[in-house]
Amino acid sequence: MATVALADAAIHVEEAGAGPPLVLLHGLGASGAEWAPQVEAFRGRYRVITPDARGSGRTVDRAHPRGPFAIATMARDLAAVLDHLGVARAHLCGWSLGGMIALQLAVDAPARVASLVVVNSGPDWTPRGALQRVALPLRGLVTALVGPRPMARALAPRLFPRPEHEALRRDYIERMGRQDKRAYAALLAAILEWSVADRLAALTMPTLAIASDRDYLGVARQEEWVRQVAGARLVVVEDARHALPIEDPARFNQVLGSFLDEVADQV
Repeated sequence: MATVALADAAIHVEEAGAGPPLVLLHGLGASGAEWAPQVEAFRGRYRVITPDARGSGRTVDRAHPRGPFAIATMARDLAAVLDHLGVARAHLCGWSLGGMIALQLAVDAPARVASLVVVNSGPDWTPRGALQRVALPLRGLVTALVGPRPMARALAPRLFPRPEHEALRRDYIERMGRQDKRAYAALLAAILEWSVADRLAALTMPTLAIASDRDYLGVARQEEWVRQVAGARLVVVEDARHALPIEDPARFNQVLGSFLDEVADQV
């Protein structure tokens, strides 16, 4: 566990294991702690690094604790964390918000990215269709007004719908309930303002997209951007939803592990 002190922030980061560096980047409303099943699975072969982004977990943004935030800033934070840890080049795996941060660093500094895995995310989250144009901004507004816990209660059954997911639903509501409502809304605003869709030609490293077939982004949207990246491929996980690494870590770890085995010599 470490805190990387920057000019305007203190970035919380944890690491475990030894071997090629593998950086796991969390989603909106989460933190590096949500990668616990992956840390346990991969620490025997990799140096697993799990930072908390600005506005999340135990990272402290001293200049703007409640935003505004920017994905590009979070990618620079990640580069600074890697510098602090003495990591010149790493495998990156980002889920949701973390996928955006990974993509941003990959287009800004491709030499630092040995391989790229993007999970239920993509290079542009501009709302498409009437439902997304209303739903995502409304989610930010409701969260800013009443806080993340009521929103979490509404989302939990959709993210974790099975009877055996009861503990996951409780954990999600509890975790989200601890979020600062303005910081959460500011992170959502940063997502909606962000795009690197016009820079995909910079992605020359081995690239894998992992999509859940029941994710609200839709598989077609991920197929679209993957086609624009030379050599990239898409794996679709059936009967899964947005929080795939948490919902079904065994299947997710199998897909991620197979890809890492293929690109092990890239670092």
